[in-house]
Amino acid sequence: MSATLFAASSPEPLAARMRPERLEDVVGQQHLLAPGRPLGDAIRNGTIGSVILTGPSGTGKTTIASLIGRYMQQTVVVLNAVTDGIPRLREIVADAEKRRNFEGRRTLVVIDEIHRWAKSQQDALLPHVENGVITLCGATTEVPGFAVVGALLSRSRVYALRPLTIEDVVSVCARALADEHRGLGALRVQADPDTLRWLAEQSDGDARRALGALEAVAQMLPTGAALTRDALADALGTRVVSYDRVDVDRNAVLSAFHKSLRGSDPHAVLYWLARGLQAGEDPQIFLRRLAAMATEDIGLADPQAIGIVMTAWETFRRLGPAEGERAVAQAAVYCAVAPKSNRLYLGWAAARAAAAESPSVPVPAHLLNSEMHLRADPDRRVPYEYPHDHPGAFVAQPYQPPELQGQTYYHPLSVGEEKQIAKRLAWWAERGGPPVVE
Repeated sequence: MSATLFAASSPEPLAARMRPERLEDVVGQQHLLAPGRPLGDAIRNGTIGSVILTGPSGTGKTTIASLIGRYMQQTVVVLNAVTDGIPRLREIVADAEKRRNFEGRRTLVVIDEIHRWAKSQQDALLPHVENGVITLCGATTEVPGFAVVGALLSRSRVYALRPLTIEDVVSVCARALADEHRGLGALRVQADPDTLRWLAEQSDGDARRALGALEAVAQMLPTGAALTRDALADALGTRVVSYDRVDVDRNAVLSAFHKSLRGSDPHAVLYWLARGLQAGEDPQIFLRRLAAMATEDIGLADPQAIGIVMTAWETFRRLGPAEGERAVAQAAVYCAVAPKSNRLYLGWAAARAAAAESPSVPVPAHLLNSEMHLRADPDRRVPYEYPHDHPGAFVAQPYQPPELQGQTYYHPLSVGEEKQIAKRLAWWAERGGPPVVE
């Protein structure tokens, strides 16, 4: 028997009981649902097709899915990507075909956590979405471009839900406390605005989590009693860091860490490092990122940066997580305050591009070893000048193939150690070396 979003369970959680039955009652997401906005108008007009809803937990993805089915007068069937697979999909499609052929009624298939379905499973949806047997509503907390196959995305509209504001969550909680039929109104629980605001702040924009804590506490209080922060704190339990080891939150924290370091903000670098480590991330993920940044964002402006990072890495391996985390933090701050230059990164990219465009250009004869030099065509035998035989251990002679003479790749900035490198390059250029390009 098909489970639907409207199937009753006993007892239903408060969050399920308080789920809005009209678009006007949805709290938040007005950028999508307000009159004149694309998703809201499509639902009201009954013209909506397959959609992918993406956004953080507790922001209303399931609520919107249920409203689509209600407004479209479709039968709503829920698939859970964790527990249901293709055999369950086949059963749903068979029922949907009978429903369409004999009742003229469409079927909306809601797939919660669609990102957990493998590519082959998602591909199995395509023919049924294309021929109109089912309408798809996929819900995911991840970026759809990474989580949903391209063919399915091209057949669906993607809508991004925003995190609920503190005021939104306060409004949801206040509504639940006042509603005598579906909510907690019959218990006459008292809650002052400051307590509800504190609950909303601790819930991190997750209305489901806030309502769960509210219900747990209210059911234990005598009628007419007041909510307290201590009781709500016990119901909330440990505040979990918003971070997923394999998904978008993890990448967001790493990206913020990288950009903060590139922007030379040691305070932000320490904060994002702490966020990741408190969530259980392996410190070596940050060490690998630091090693990459030492060559990409710092380069030769401070050649010691890569050594500092590698020393911190070895220190972490020897000391372990507790004491070793300080070494990671030390390396992160050092890289944050180091002078920045991406000229090595750009120079390496330019050299790779030049090498890719000229893979068969021969090595100049005077750069060959002695034996190969003797085998070369006599016309190519240009004497090799030994730099140490000349003043300053420098002599002007070509080191690139003739086709690439004059090409420059590394252009140092006048910051940090690169300032000294720029001076040396200028000194060599004055004596016939490669030109200096700013």
